[in-house]
Amino acid sequence: MTNLLVKARANKPLLWTVLALAGALAVALTTYVMAARKAGGDVGEASERQLQIIALDLESVLQKFETLPFALGFQSDVLQALAHPEDQLNIQRLNQTLQLIQRQSKVVAIYVLDRKGLTLASSNWDTPTSFVGRDFGFRPYFRDAMKGNAGSFYGIGNATNVPGYFIAQPIYASAAAHGENAALGVMAVKIDLTEFEHTWRSSEDPITLVDSSGVVFLSNRPDWKYHSLYPLNGTVQQDLTGTHQYADRPITPVSSLPKQQSAEFGQHVTRSVGRLGWQLMLFPSQARIARIAMLWTMAALLLLAIAGISLWALYQRRRRLEERLVSAEYLDRTIAQRTQELMVANQTLAAKYAKLQETEHLLRSTQNKLIQAGKLAMLGQMAAGIAHELNQPLAAIRAFADNAMTFLTRGQGDKASENLAHISNASARMGKIVGQLNGFSRKSHEAVAAIDLPKSIEAAALLLHNEFQTHGAKLEIDIRRTAQVVGDSVRTEQVLINLLRNALDAVDNAEQKTVSLVLDCEAGEAVIRIRDSGPGIPAQVALHLFEPFFTTKPSGKGLGLGLAISSSIVQAMNGRLTANNHSGGGAEFVLRIPLLETVET
Repeated sequence: MTNLLVKARANKPLLWTVLALAGALAVALTTYVMAARKAGGDVGEASERQLQIIALDLESVLQKFETLPFALGFQSDVLQALAHPEDQLNIQRLNQTLQLIQRQSKVVAIYVLDRKGLTLASSNWDTPTSFVGRDFGFRPYFRDAMKGNAGSFYGIGNATNVPGYFIAQPIYASAAAHGENAALGVMAVKIDLTEFEHTWRSSEDPITLVDSSGVVFLSNRPDWKYHSLYPLNGTVQQDLTGTHQYADRPITPVSSLPKQQSAEFGQHVTRSVGRLGWQLMLFPSQARIARIAMLWTMAALLLLAIAGISLWALYQRRRRLEERLVSAEYLDRTIAQRTQELMVANQTLAAKYAKLQETEHLLRSTQNKLIQAGKLAMLGQMAAGIAHELNQPLAAIRAFADNAMTFLTRGQGDKASENLAHISNASARMGKIVGQLNGFSRKSHEAVAAIDLPKSIEAAALLLHNEFQTHGAKLEIDIRRTAQVVGDSVRTEQVLINLLRNALDAVDNAEQKTVSLVLDCEAGEAVIRIRDSGPGIPAQVALHLFEPFFTTKPSGKGLGLGLAISSSIVQAMNGRLTANNHSGGGAEFVLRIPLLETVET
């Protein structure tokens, strides 16, 4: 008994699932059938209203020109042309009159036929497809008009191969002469109805205009044109051939078209139009009805799904409440344990963070010391040149002082004043050099400020002036634009001095010892190009150029830190330092730093 109860409980969810799926399927089928029926009725009513509007527009166009050929038939030039067809002057005047009326009325053509159906005058007399001289006696509209009736006909033009609607009226000598054999000729007007096709193409549903034989001659489905709704019998085929209504095209049923093209042919609504027994047909899209029904079905299934999910959520919530009550003590214990683990993890993380800060501080301190050591090492390398630079003004000061004392002893005060002025200038020069040395040698406090790059270039060139003279090298400076960047001025000068000294070392053994420095602005960046006339950078050296402690200089000439430090300083200014061999020879280092402000010079 117990086993049976357990099996029953185990099978209960499966049973409920099967019942729910069966119920959902039944609801879906019922909804689809009812929605399809309702959508079919709604679409049918909408199609009837649409068809009524289209029929009224078509009737309006057909009736608009109904009386035009009758009114034109009483013009004197028309009667004169029928009475004297050999009068070419009158015929030409009539051609021009018909052409003017045709252009004003926006019809395709207006033309006059004699009793045999020969065209005497036409509005298209001056076109390659002129009707003049053509025989249209085989057309039904001509035969009806000659019998004293209004003639109407739709077909493809025998001369132009352009379809149109033809309206014809008999021409009488006077309004009183109305007999079957009294007609002198026929006045015909051709109207273009293809504009309706362009309008119908905005409709999703197929719309067709069918003649009394069942042939589609206007449609928003081009593949249906000149096909019949059903197979034509021999008599109808013979009539079409005799009148050349559709230019002798073979008329086959729409059902003979490929399945993809004839798939829409089916249920339709119909409305009679015109005096020729035309039928205006609209085929409501069955796909649209199915789409609407499917949307209703999906909506019903969605509601069922929401209801099912809601019930399932309530069921799950009830189970969760029961589980929560059962496991409350276990959860409290677990939370306490996890809290303790989290506190230990936080303490460990705090200790690691403190250690990381300490390491970062040590790294920054070491980096600053390394930069300072690089500057001092550079000063040591420049010491001899700077001493020579200071010895020259010192020797000059001593000589000018001795001369001044001599001139004062002789009472030549003006010459003594000149020597004192020379002493002042030499002292100022020494002060400028010492000031540059003091500024360059002091420790940087990483003060971020606006840097005037031309001044930094001038300071670096001043400190290296004597070294360039000693090596017999020429330094060419081209300041094309003044520019300001954000950074540390001392470190910027250090970068410039390092790059210039490297360039000076590169040209030491060159035949032509030239170093050029160009300052320009490109795309919001200050660009400094330092190029030398040396041998260039070997390919194996270029791969390691900016690595610390990598150098190609002899032992004692450098530690290999200059370019690494320079690159680090430039990156801290959001810039970049690159090196390459110039196409004109020698190496070129390019320094790019974002501009703070650029002034045109």
